[in-house]
Amino acid sequence: MARSTRVDQSILLTYLDTGAFRATLPRAVGLQVLHPAIAASFDDHVHTSVWGHKTRSVEALIRLAYDPGHAMWTIRYAHEHVKGIDANGDRYHALDPELFHFQHATYVDALFTAIGVYGPGLRDDQRDQLYAECCQWYAGYGISTRPVPETWESFVAYFSEACAGLAVTAAGERFGREVLRPPRWSIGHVPRFAARAVQHSRAKELLGVHLSSAERAAWQLYTAARRAH
Repeated sequence: MARSTRVDQSILLTYLDTGAFRATLPRAVGLQVLHPAIAASFDDHVHTSVWGHKTRSVEALIRLAYDPGHAMWTIRYAHEHVKGIDANGDRYHALDPELFHFQHATYVDALFTAIGVYGPGLRDDQRDQLYAECCQWYAGYGISTRPVPETWESFVAYFSEACAGLAVTAAGERFGREVLRPPRWSIGHVPRFAARAVQHSRAKELLGVHLSSAERAAWQLYTAARRAH
């Protein structure tokens, strides 16, 4: 449902507040829990389930895209205290620009995936427009934009390198099991086979996700049904 008349001109606002994007969130969160600092932050500071936390935080980042001034301080305040030491013994702070941007980048990747898997896909010019809008979306956080790649091509290179550096920690393995089983109340009814199938290739590798022939067949039917909806 559109929240703004700007949705007529914006690819971001057309697809962000949709069931297709939410159905792709297991992909984003699957990568997040494989980042040692993010996994540690969940372990240290999240006192509900992963999906209980993400249900709230994702709605806030969606609101940010539609009304930056309303949501920015809420998001910054919620992350101010999130700091500690990860499984590698490295200090982390949720508002560190590199860390904050990687987490956001997983949502950008999920959004592009949602449009490609559940939607009509994008022409090259639409792809470039959407990425530019995603950069504006990120700027709304008020965090340094220094880590943000300027173009879609440079984002793809950045994201591939960032994902290659991910690793499984004890917390990440535990949270990964939750990620692959999103409850119906969190992001709508996303079957477990869909949460598994939509994972990034790096997350599949690290979390040991191997789709059966039945899961692959169900995934094809599921994506076809969503595209026809």
